[in-house]
Amino acid sequence: MEDRVKQAEQEEHGEPIGRLMAGVDPELLAFLRAQVDSFTKWDLLHFFYENPHAADTAGNIALYIGRNSANVEADLDDLAKRGVLTVRHLGGMRVYSLSSDPVIWEQIRRFIQACGDREFRVKAIYHIVRGMR
Repeated sequence: MEDRVKQAEQEEHGEPIGRLMAGVDPELLAFLRAQVDSFTKWDLLHFFYENPHAADTAGNIALYIGRNSANVEADLDDLAKRGVLTVRHLGGMRVYSLSSDPVIWEQIRRFIQACGDREFRVKAIYHIVRGMR
């Protein structure tokens, strides 16, 4: 985690954080950069924050969050590789659920609560859009 905080303290080009990202808690910024690189992942984190005991297929989760099933499945798999989610195989179906790691839960909680602040949301949106280039 310490490496992520150090990375969050620098821009991708090795320059100090720009004015837009200044003022964001370094650990929260590290989480944003490491886990939230698409709007679908943002929606998935919000879904699992609101439904921490959910265990469902990509198709059903896509219906809940109003997103394309193929995109959701790819992002669910990526979040599982990153340790945010777990995947189980039940009867030929892949079932996704939130990691039981309390550190992950706390990071998601802090991110979702920070999203209640308009200024943080603008910064998070900027981060995602910039990464899409």
